[in-house]
Amino acid sequence: MRTASPEAIATVKATAPAVEKHGLAITTAMYKRLFQDEEVAAMCDRAAQESGEQPKRLAAAILAYAKNIYKLGNLGPAVQRMVARHVETAGKASHYPLVANALLPAIRDVLGSEVATNEVLASWGEAYWMLADILIAAEKEAYADIAA
Repeated sequence: MRTASPEAIATVKATAPAVEKHGLAITTAMYKRLFQDEEVAAMCDRAAQESGEQPKRLAAAILAYAKNIYKLGNLGPAVQRMVARHVETAGKASHYPLVANALLPAIRDVLGSEVATNEVLASWGEAYWMLADILIAAEKEAYADIAA
């Protein structure tokens, strides 16, 4: 599993207030990018997207992650809910790069390049993949449990 560098973790924690202020705009922009892939769009709950519920949930999850990046154990129940939802919607490890490729540019689009510098995006990328690896491993285990 990948880990984020101490510098990346510090950067993510330091940018949490900006993400908190603009989280919904970031996740809305991310989903707009992500749903250009029709296969991914078809997997998602359209009603939750249209009501704004899913972008709000993801914004809250990203913020919780940023605020707890030093103490990931606090996120156990949230991770379990995400894993259950991803398994329920047939999420795959191959979807995580698609999300990263939508999320990171959305952060820059919303926060601007003066705040979302290359260093900030690289840090968020490290943090994203650290969490993605945790989720992918848990989802793999959940799929194995279902198959057994």
